[in-house]
Amino acid sequence: MAKESKKLTAEELTLLQKLQQEFNGAKMNLGDTLLQQSKLMETVEVIKKKFGEQELILMEKYGKDAVINLETGEVSEKEAEEAKMEVTK
Repeated sequence: MAKESKKLTAEELTLLQKLQQEFNGAKMNLGDTLLQQSKLMETVEVIKKKFGEQELILMEKYGKDAVINLETGEVSEKEAEEAKMEVTK
């Protein structure tokens, strides 16, 4: 006695194929975003290192208590209260 072969309807098959394609596309996009995140994290580390190096250079030039306004470039000294707060942080 042979088993009767069953088959999906064309609509069912098309729907499953479309969902599989969407799933695979979403997985690929997720992988891409993880790679982008990793690259951005590396970029952030490089920028932090460069910022730290520049900070040391400016501390030598303007003093360790210098405060730089990044909008105007103005350099001023820390007020005594600011210096105390920074030490206690």
